[in-house]
This record gives sequence, C-alpha cells and structure tokens, in this order.
Amino acid sequence: MTLRPILIAAVLLALAGPVAAQQRTVAVTFDDLPYQAADEADLCDPAKAMSMTHDFVDMLRPLDTHAAVFVNEGKVCAENRDELLPEILGVWLDAGLDLGNHTASHINIHQNTVEAYLADVDAGAPVSRAALQERGETLKYFRHPYLFTGETPEKKAAIAAGLAERSYTVAPVTIDNNDWMFAAVYRQAEAAGDEALKTRIGEAYVAHMTAALDHFEPYSAELTGGREPAQVLLLHANSLNRDWYPQIHALYLARGYRFVSLEEALADPIYSHADDYVRAAGISWLHRWTQTDGRPIRWEPEPPQWIRDAYKAGN
Repeated sequence: MTLRPILIAAVLLALAGPVAAQQRTVAVTFDDLPYQAADEADLCDPAKAMSMTHDFVDMLRPLDTHAAVFVNEGKVCAENRDELLPEILGVWLDAGLDLGNHTASHINIHQNTVEAYLADVDAGAPVSRAALQERGETLKYFRHPYLFTGETPEKKAAIAAGLAERSYTVAPVTIDNNDWMFAAVYRQAEAAGDEALKTRIGEAYVAHMTAALDHFEPYSAELTGGREPAQVLLLHANSLNRDWYPQIHALYLARGYRFVSLEEALADPIYSHADDYVRAAGISWLHRWTQTDGRPIRWEPEPPQWIRDAYKAGN
C-alpha cells in the first residue's frame, strides 16, 4: 500500500472532527469471505489465506467499524476446510466482527431451484455456526448472493419461508455501489505491478463512493418523511478495500456517520417496509421499497466509463 491513500484518509479524518452531532448511522458489511475473487489455490494454502485475512482484519481493527462479514464456506477447498476455515473465521471474530451466511458457493437463485438454493444455504453454515457457538454467539444473518431474492413471486416466497424456518434474518443493503467492478480492475493493476494505475483506480473509487452517498442520502429520506434511515453499506473483502476502505471510512465520518452493528441498523423502522419487488435483478432495498410504494426508481451513479471499459476488457 502506498502512502498516498493514508494521507488522504488523514485529511478526511481531520475534516470529520468538527462534526457536532453524528445523526447518521451506517452498518458496514463485507461479502464473499474468505476473500473475493482470490485464486482457489491461495484459499487452500494456509499461509497465503491467513496472510490475506490478517492484512484485511489488521486494516479494519483500529477503525471500530462493528462490521458484519458474510461467508462463502465452499470457497476453501474441501481437503483443508475443516482446519483452515475455522482459523480464518476466528481472526474475524476475535476482532469483534460478526459473521453471516452467504451460501456455500455464492449460488445464483435465478439459475437454480429453491431446493438447490436452500441446500447451498445449509452447506454454507456449519463452520461459521460452530465458530460463533464457541464464542457464545449464534449464526443469525443471511445475505443473498448478487442480492437476488427470486425472479417470480412463488420462488421469492418459498426462499423467504425457507430462510425463516432456519431462523435467519436477511441482511438488506441500502447503499450498493459496484465496488466489485473497481476491485476487478484493481486486481488487474496489481497483477501488472502498476502502482500509478492502482492509485488512479483507488481515487476514482473514493470519488464514486462519494457520488453514491450524494444519491442515496436524500433518496432514502424520501421513504421516511425526510429522515435519513440507518444505512447498510455493501462492500466486499478484496484487495481494493484492503487498501482503500480507510478512505471510505473517513468519508463517512466526515459526513457525520456513526458506525453501528447490523443489529442496531436493522432496528430502524424502515427495515419492516414491505418489499414487493420481483425481478431477475439484485438492487438496493431502497429501490425495492420505492417501487413497492408506487414511485419510480432513481438509479445510483454508475462507475466511470473508463472503469467499465477496463472491467469489460478484463472479464
């Protein structure tokens, strides 16, 4: 990691100081643990997997995010899973972070039956559940891969019923932002050893996250009579956020946010809002609720064209 991102974070943290009252709240969530888009070989190599884990958690530890992280247990190869995955998850839990189920394989509900989907939910739970139970906690949160909840009313209802039978609380997302696209381009720059390009991508990412907040803050208030609800931010565990999340964290501080647990955020009344959205798409719950209320969706900003072009070229 270069010094420039650290300096940017320091400036933003300084700007956060004068905020008199932090009325805004956000729960930070990271998906695709143990590590997004990591090579399978790396996640089956104990030294590499633990190094990636420690690097990310060591970045988060001093920031006091109260984050929840969502695990794809099947990403760690079967021959090492029973020993390696508990060690990986223990690092996250020992840093005060919560765990949720993200299915075993990051399954696409739109390409599978309800039965196959729920089987993958079950396969994604045992190691996480055991790690939590060792610490006197329970596995209660579930995050839909791709934010897909079912492309027909019948499928959506059946999945929701299956998750309820398993005592899961679905973790919605209000601030969605395409960080995964920036991350893919960032990995390309890493592979090429191009530090200047990494910095350019990181700075574009922070600017994009600023634009996302500019959009979602007033948009969310339209659902609550002018009050901004507690937000849930979706990010992913990857090298981009390993290097640049501190700047995102500082950005939120500068805008008066207090970082809260997912449990506290979901206590906001907005999360009891009806959700009638049924399509083959994964979108922010703010959009779902807006459509349910009969109002037109206003989409968030897209990443810059050069990021989209680089992503398409490399994927």
